[in-house]
Amino acid sequence: MKKAKLRRDDLKAGDCLCNHCTGKCCRYFSLPIETPTTWDDFDSIRWYLAHGRTIVYVEKGTWFLVVLTKCKYLTRDDRCQIYYNRPKICQEYTTEGCEYDDDWIFEKVFESAEQIWEYAEAILPPRRRKKGAGLPVITIGST
Repeated sequence: MKKAKLRRDDLKAGDCLCNHCTGKCCRYFSLPIETPTTWDDFDSIRWYLAHGRTIVYVEKGTWFLVVLTKCKYLTRDDRCQIYYNRPKICQEYTTEGCEYDDDWIFEKVFESAEQIWEYAEAILPPRRRKKGAGLPVITIGST
């Protein structure tokens, strides 16, 4: 029988939550991106999502790009190989607000290029075709 996951509230005084975690925070990084407002902006996001292992989400009105990739210093037993020399962002990260207990829940989440394009089509005015970007002209009977 699988052992139940320890809840944050059940931690003993002095025990570190990281000792019971699978290194969830070490399996991705997330960066804020500009809020898209134009077709070109959404096309850039479509490009991000076309690369796979990426997600774009919105939280409290801010747009973020997530790259799902494991830190190269995370060991097989979910520990940091360079803990005492880890980057500043890792040193400043606390378990107080980490996602140990929660699955990701966002206002909006886009996992594919098709999803972001559908969203853009729903909220933006129709795209205008560039001059000369229509269907090719076929002349019948020319040689």
